[in-house]
Amino acid sequence: MAVTAETLPVAPRHRFDEASLDRYLARNLEGYRGALQVRQFGSGQSNPTFLLSLDMAGGERRDLVLRKKPPGKLVASAHQVDREYRVISALAGTGVPVPTTRLLCTDDSVIGQMFYVMECVEGRILTDSTLPGMTPAERAAIFDSMNDVLARLHKVDVEAVGLSDYGRHGQYVARQIARWARQYQDSKTDDIEAMDRLIPFLTANIPAEDPTTIVHGDYRLGNLIVHPTEPRVVAVLDWELSTLGHPLCDLAYNCIGYHFDTPPHGFAGADLSTSGHPSEAAYVAAYCARTGRSRVEHFTFYLAFSLFRLAAIAQGVYKRHLDGTAASPDAVRSRDAARQRAELAWSLVS
Repeated sequence: MAVTAETLPVAPRHRFDEASLDRYLARNLEGYRGALQVRQFGSGQSNPTFLLSLDMAGGERRDLVLRKKPPGKLVASAHQVDREYRVISALAGTGVPVPTTRLLCTDDSVIGQMFYVMECVEGRILTDSTLPGMTPAERAAIFDSMNDVLARLHKVDVEAVGLSDYGRHGQYVARQIARWARQYQDSKTDDIEAMDRLIPFLTANIPAEDPTTIVHGDYRLGNLIVHPTEPRVVAVLDWELSTLGHPLCDLAYNCIGYHFDTPPHGFAGADLSTSGHPSEAAYVAAYCARTGRSRVEHFTFYLAFSLFRLAAIAQGVYKRHLDGTAASPDAVRSRDAARQRAELAWSLVS
């Protein structure tokens, strides 16, 4: 099976010993019969991701997906592909659609970095949240499915799926502010006044409500696979930032597109009365109905927090570009993204 995402020859900085991978798969992947071909997905800026085409028992040609740590010196606590593997494996059968995991390799000597392999889910990766070319009914259905899957994730019983120790319980927002402020400072290349204002503001205004659920950390349309022909989500991808945390941070992050006015992530400029997109208020209300909430308080804070975190992430991507270790050639654009996101966040709360 294949997803409709662009693949390219493996970038020079991400090449690895494919013969070593072939030998490893022969020993560890049940049914593997060789004829390995490797291409790299063109999207993604953190953990390089590759499409593996290979022969399986019975003469079947199959596509799998490999995600690995990037090369070079890495920021502490980042790029933990073993955590991705763990959460995806744990969510199988919960009602949260995820790919089937096949194996995890923690031996750096195989291809140079830790990696895992999972099934390749057939479907569409829709990176443009305006959903061009679709009918209003299709846009409405896809957004409703995205909302439903997020609610399902936040209702998962962490103890029942063996993830009660997947992160700390409580004070997620405070810890995240401290973490991303530190990582921003570690990767800082330019002065961003809005970030300097945001960090103390967010620290001083954390809402009292403090639930704990599984959170994805990067839940957006571009990290979902939509059914090949139907307007519904069939897989959630890119779990690198997942942990135990505050569900409203996921919800606010998922709503950031309502505040960006340019595609692919933003659709604030769209006429929601005719496009089929739900309003932000309707989207939040649908989530509340699915999770048993009466309302969401302090939503602007969570929006600003999400933008702050995005700004810190963008700064890290740009620093990796300067260091020559970024997974995407578009990483150079992250310098402007860091500033723009910080300024938008500050405009929401100032």
